[in-house]
Amino acid sequence: MIMKRLVLVLVLAVSVIGTAQAQFSWGIKGGVNLVKADFSKLEGNLDTKNLTGFQLGPMIEFTVPLIGVGMDAALLYSQDGFKFGDEDFKTSSLFVPVNLKYKLSLMGLIGAYGTAGPYINIKLDNNFIENVEAKSFGAGLNFGFGVEILSHLQLGANYQLGLTEDYSMLNNVIDIKGKSKGWSITAAYLF
Repeated sequence: MIMKRLVLVLVLAVSVIGTAQAQFSWGIKGGVNLVKADFSKLEGNLDTKNLTGFQLGPMIEFTVPLIGVGMDAALLYSQDGFKFGDEDFKTSSLFVPVNLKYKLSLMGLIGAYGTAGPYINIKLDNNFIENVEAKSFGAGLNFGFGVEILSHLQLGANYQLGLTEDYSMLNNVIDIKGKSKGWSITAAYLF
């Protein structure tokens, strides 16, 4: 019994010390979105195209130095949507990704990283017409990779895979649902 408690205390102490030694950074992140809506297909093609938008906002990151594992999160103002025919359907939202991150570095000069995690998307406004609706809340998965230069500048690419119905289009009494998916190319500077 005493041995189990001693092992538990040691595990907790190592966890607390490891967390206290984690490197914490904050910074600003921005990028270009290439996102489109994937609508459920019915008879014929309901083909949408990518709409170019942007994202910008603060981010935080912490990493355990020796093993390179950590997390990052951001609160980004994001503009995205989709093109359908000659119409651009734009939305503005708060995009909040929270990622598990693994980093490899060569003496802090140059490194690579990979990320994966969930995101939420809270719509702020849109310019949609009467038959198209943007849902107020969305969620999905985020996968990314990139390079880090001098432990401060990160250049990356992320793929966003929507899991919730983000859009709804009423077409002759049939409600067609759509999910967001697409890429973003980002740059972040960490202080």
